[in-house]
Order: sequence, then structure tokens, then C-alpha cells
Amino acid sequence: MHFRPALIPTLLLALAAVGLAQAQPREAGGVLTDAAGLTLYVFDNDLTVPGKSVCINACALSWVHLAAKDTDKPQGDNTIIVRDDGQKQWAYKGRPLYRFVNDKKPGDKMAEGMRGAWHVARP
Repeated sequence: MHFRPALIPTLLLALAAVGLAQAQPREAGGVLTDAAGLTLYVFDNDLTVPGKSVCINACALSWVHLAAKDTDKPQGDNTIIVRDDGQKQWAYKGRPLYRFVNDKKPGDKMAEGMRGAWHVARP
């Protein structure tokens, strides 16, 4: 495979955009989203133990936690929790945040109300 030198800046920007998708949550149109604009959700079952994610194992296959990097710092209502596996996860007002794997583009909210326990995260 041969890359043209002019494509290198484009590839670097694309790789940077992937990294940005893990940035802290932001408000967009009355809902919380990740850096790529994908809808974030909260899980009612997380309310049983404040500041803890109970979405593990099979649950985590459909609900991707919004990962925080070691260098990320909490800001305002955006906080960081530590999952049981040691990974860091963004939370909003102490509620862990997730993306639904079937939401493919900004504005998708396919999981709103799913199983009566998943809800779009709102500021």
C-alpha cells in the first residue's frame, strides 16, 4: 500500500478525531453527547450505588461506557468514576454515561426508554 505525502495530514486529523470521541460529555440540543455528537445515556440501575457503573459483562456489549483518560480532569457537573475493571468513565452529576452501539450518527436516540431503565442524558 502506497501513501501519498499529501494524505498524511488528512490521516493524522482522522486519528485525532477518533481520540476526541473520548472527550468529556457536552450539551448539544438539550441532550448530552460525546465529542462525535453521539447521544449519551444514563442507566437507572446505576442509581443503586451512587458513582458506580453496574453495566458490566453482557450489558457492556451494547452499552459502551464513555471512557475518560488518565489525564482528563473533572469539570463542573462532569465527573469521573472508576469502574470495577479499573477503567475510568465519565459521569454527569455522578451518573455514569454510556453510548448505545446501535446509535450510528448524531441525533440518533434509538435506546431512549429501552427496558424502562435507559434514558437520554440531559443537562
